Amino acid sequence: MAANTGAKSNKLSLSALILMIFTSVFGFANIPRSFYLMGYAAIPWYIISGIAFFIPFAFMMAEYGSAFKNEKGGIYSWMEKSVGPKYAFVGTFMWYASYIVWMVSVSSSIMIPLTNGIFGQNMTQNMGIAGLEPTQVLGIIGVAWMLLVTFVGSKGLDKIKKVTSLGGLAVMGLNIFLLVGSLLVLVLNGFELAQPIQSFADFTTSPNPKYGSFLSILSFLVFALFAYGGIEVVGGLVDQTENAEKNFPKGIIFAAVVISIGYAIGLFFIGIFTNWGQVLTGENVHMGTVAYVTMSNLGYQLALAFGAGTAAATTAGAMVARFMGISMFLALSGAFFTLTYSPLKQMIDGTPKELWPGKMGEMKDGMPINAMWIQCGIAVAMIVLVSFGGEGAAKFFTKLTLMTNVAMTIPYMFIAGAFASFKRKDSIEKPFVMFKTKAAGIAASVIVTFTVGFANFFTIIEPAMNGDLGSTIWMIAGPTFFSIVAILMYGNYERKMKAVPALKEQTVTK
Repeated sequence: MAANTGAKSNKLSLSALILMIFTSVFGFANIPRSFYLMGYAAIPWYIISGIAFFIPFAFMMAEYGSAFKNEKGGIYSWMEKSVGPKYAFVGTFMWYASYIVWMVSVSSSIMIPLTNGIFGQNMTQNMGIAGLEPTQVLGIIGVAWMLLVTFVGSKGLDKIKKVTSLGGLAVMGLNIFLLVGSLLVLVLNGFELAQPIQSFADFTTSPNPKYGSFLSILSFLVFALFAYGGIEVVGGLVDQTENAEKNFPKGIIFAAVVISIGYAIGLFFIGIFTNWGQVLTGENVHMGTVAYVTMSNLGYQLALAFGAGTAAATTAGAMVARFMGISMFLALSGAFFTLTYSPLKQMIDGTPKELWPGKMGEMKDGMPINAMWIQCGIAVAMIVLVSFGGEGAAKFFTKLTLMTNVAMTIPYMFIAGAFASFKRKDSIEKPFVMFKTKAAGIAASVIVTFTVGFANFFTIIEPAMNGDLGSTIWMIAGPTFFSIVAILMYGNYERKMKAVPALKEQTVTK
């Protein structure tokens, strides 16, 4: 009895699963970033993305997870059993590679929330040490962060669960403060919006001149899709969830609805206390800092609304920036700890051992420790390469964000595309069904695949159309490179497997 109780206690409860989904998917910084790019015009795109991508995609994850609840390979197992092993490996490898890009991006910018938490403002632009540029210092810190997280994460799921739960609670705290603080500002200012709504055009036209063309507005769709990314990561946790057949789909559906509504409301609430032209046009405002600038402004405006003087309001803004910095640091840490092992675990658990060289495919205490350290080495090399590239902070963070968005969303086309085959196969037992007919499931598969492909196409070509061919090449290079690597790896595995019968035959003959 004691052994069984212990085994069960290591399983994820429904509430722990929801917190893990919330931490992995909901990026609080996506709200002010999107407002910075599009203003209120971001809201319709989040609604469209929620309806055309996130909610049907979440339903697919729920059906997949319930059908393959005993599989440890996550999305690889889902695609392998629905379509085939080669398709599954290429899709999963590209998806995994995108998280290496994400780790590089977050590692290189982890000091932004931390310095906001300590000093009440972003200090990274002043972090030049011993003749090194600030971006180079951030790169060195990013390397140390990767080493630390890999070391702690390799100690097991229990350590990761504690960090992710804390991160989920921190994000919830930020959202509650945004909601309550914004409403107080609205009421105390006589229901006057800082960013006024004069007509319906405010929900279709961006105040940002860089997003004035139809092509650039369409390219914003990938930002909205990226904001919903990450729900497939928890696919590797099906076998570690209590009563997975019921709790896994229930957790995914609940989180999907809350996250979709939360993004749309959050964007509107930013406009209650933030005037785009007055707050978001400064030299130090860019994709890496806009979340802290915005939340600091909430503290400032809240203090003014309560009748405080300018000095006191500035202090209040710095306090909120500290709260924001600490909360974002915890939230990013929670997501980071999950993502250092979950994508790897899904790949290695689901794929044949012969695919992986040396001891890379070995699991120790349920964790792919050897592979985690190899992953760490690759990420460290990329951090050094990008951070010592000699670009300014704004371009540095914008390039990383664009690379991450495209790299992370393309693999969703593989997962969504495989769902049509999954629905057609009657041999797969489906204990939980959201799409009641095969036609509905196939239609959802087509819509989600098309939405992601459409968004990425316009995001990739938009810089080239405006003369920035380099950004377009960077966005294409990442996914292309990793897909070629995956095809070569699988081809090598196929040749190895074909050689096995020949070797056996030679042994018998001898």
